Order: sequence, then structure tokens, then C-alpha cells
Amino acid sequence: MYLDYSRDLSAIIHNMESQIGSGNSPELDQTIDQAVATLKAGGLVIFPTETVYGAGVDATNPAAVEKLLAFKSRREGKPLSIAVTDQEMAEEFVELNDSAKKLYKRFLPGPVTVVSNVKPSANLAPGVASEFNTVGVRIPAYDLVLEIIKKLGKPITATSANASGAKRPYSIVDAMSGLSTKQKNLIDFVIDVGTLPPNEPSTVIDTTLSTPITMRSGSSQIGTEVDQFTTANEAETKGLAGRLLLKHWNKIREHGLVIGLNGPLGAGKTIFTKGIAEFLGISETITSPTYSYIQEYNFERHTVKGTLYHLDVWKIDSPEMAARLSIDELMQPNSVVAIEWMEQLSETTIKPDILVTFEPIDNDTARSIQIQEK
Repeated sequence: MYLDYSRDLSAIIHNMESQIGSGNSPELDQTIDQAVATLKAGGLVIFPTETVYGAGVDATNPAAVEKLLAFKSRREGKPLSIAVTDQEMAEEFVELNDSAKKLYKRFLPGPVTVVSNVKPSANLAPGVASEFNTVGVRIPAYDLVLEIIKKLGKPITATSANASGAKRPYSIVDAMSGLSTKQKNLIDFVIDVGTLPPNEPSTVIDTTLSTPITMRSGSSQIGTEVDQFTTANEAETKGLAGRLLLKHWNKIREHGLVIGLNGPLGAGKTIFTKGIAEFLGISETITSPTYSYIQEYNFERHTVKGTLYHLDVWKIDSPEMAARLSIDELMQPNSVVAIEWMEQLSETTIKPDILVTFEPIDNDTARSIQIQEK
């Protein structure tokens, strides 16, 4: 049953500001029980965390997850994350490799989301995991949320309570501003503890490749973003390309993305571009356009229509020759421009948003890959 916010918003907002930090109380316990009952019934709950206000549903309930996706709107395939009580609960749903376990031990509970592969036995609803069959896991450093998850006995989704692209929700007013009436009507229960400290969102680390990759830098100081990767085979090289595009999806939508690819012949430049194409849903065969200089592929990923431009500029030997390709005209919203032999354009005004450099290691498929992001 959806709520009519034109009548009484206060009916679902439970102000607990005076209760937080004062230990257990009947009022706090009752609010937690109501939140759990709402989640069990497939409802959507707005709750505070150590970073921002979050929007949570039972992550195993397909109808509830559909409701949350409608609330967030225009996610265009971006995965959700889940919040659990501890590592033991996390391991019911994801495979934790050594890299993930080290992050859990050092940073969790806390503002870090660790991305791992979903277990075949996991009962997560469609829409929670990414298209790579991975999911981010959080253990919040916030007792109220942990108590809700513990009493529910299932993970809840852990995404910010604002509409996609809106300001970070440090208060309920922040969360509600920018929401349409339809979106507000999807909310069933709100826990209001006042204005939260203006912390950054969680840091997101993908641990599913041979080398972890930071998908988002947040409030946790983990160190500089990893920019040196090792991929064991072509599938991992393609996977790295896809994760890089997922990381920069908003930039692709708003401005377009130029990816420069350097490395010796056969080092993996075209394989990486094939990974870009797979992420974008392009089914055509990708080959290096050595003789035609440029190949164009239209894509439609979820609701976004755009173009992948694949260039091979090995034979470009002057700025004047490069100018004939009109590369600057390709750089538009919803476009991805992948340029093999980017070093050939070093004397031009074309500068990549991301520079990827490949080096073969000790067999036909393993690669050392350096990524420099603007």
C-alpha cells in the first residue's frame, strides 16, 4: 500500500535523535521492531548510517528490490550493495578471497564496501548483484542498523536514500528533496536521528580480479587508488575493462569517455576493447581497425543509447594527419572512444580520460596493466 504524502508524511517518520547514544530504551526497541516488520513485509526503510542515510529493503525479496530500484530511478544497471552483521553472514552470500578477507579484518565494520563474487547458493533477489555476478558487502559501524539486520536475519540493501544524482542525504530533508511524489510514495518507514556528520560515502573496493580495484574513493583512507593490475587471462582483461566503464558510467552519460591504449603488438589492446564492447552490450565482432583507422559500433545498455568508436592510429605520424580523423568531434555524451597506439597522438590536443598501458608477462594471456585516470 503506497502512502499519500499530500496527507501526512509524519505518520511514517520516527524521530529517534534523542535516543541514539543513550543505550537501549523501549522506544528505540519498538522502532527497531517496526523497521524489521516493515522489511519482512517487503517495505522500504530509510535509516541512518555512519556515512549517509540509506534506503533498505530485504535483499532476498524480489518485489522489495524492484520497489527500491523504482525509488532510486535511472540506475541503468548499476548494482546495489548489501549490509550484513559480520563476516560470517557475508560468507553466506559471497566468496571471500584473501584480498577481501584482509579488507574485512582491517576496515570492517566501517565505511568500506567490499565487492566479491556471489555464491551459487546465495538467495539474493534479481537486481542486487552486478552483471558480473558480483555484489558489494558492507558491515556498518552503526549499532542501530546492525540490530535491524540481526533481528531480520537477512541482508538489507545498502544504497543512499537520495534519488540518483541528487545531493548526499545527511538528513531526512536532504533525502526527501529531489524526490518525486511517486518516489516518496514508495517509502514505508523512516528512522530520523537528525543531521549526520558530513562524511564521505563508503569506499568501494572490487576484489574479484587478480588485483583489487577501487571503484569509488570515500571516507575510509585506504591509500592511493590502485593503478597497477595483473590479469591472468583474456577473460580477466575484458572484465577489467568492464569494471572501468562501470566506474565511469556517469561520466560516459554526461560527457563521453576517451580511453587511450598503449603497448606492443599483441599486448591486449584489442582484447581490452572487446571487454568494453561486451560491457556495452555490443554483439558485433571487434577487430582492430588497422587499415580503416576507425570503426563505429552503436550500443544500447539498459535505457542508454550511444556509440563506441574504436580507433587504431598506428599509422598516424603527424598532428595534421591526426586532424583528418576529427577525433574531437567523437567526444560526445554517451560515447566511448577507445584509441589503440595512443602514443601516436602525443603531439596533438587529444588527451585521454584514462590511459591504459599493457605489457605481456610470461605467457600468451597474462598481462601487466597500468591504468592512469585523469
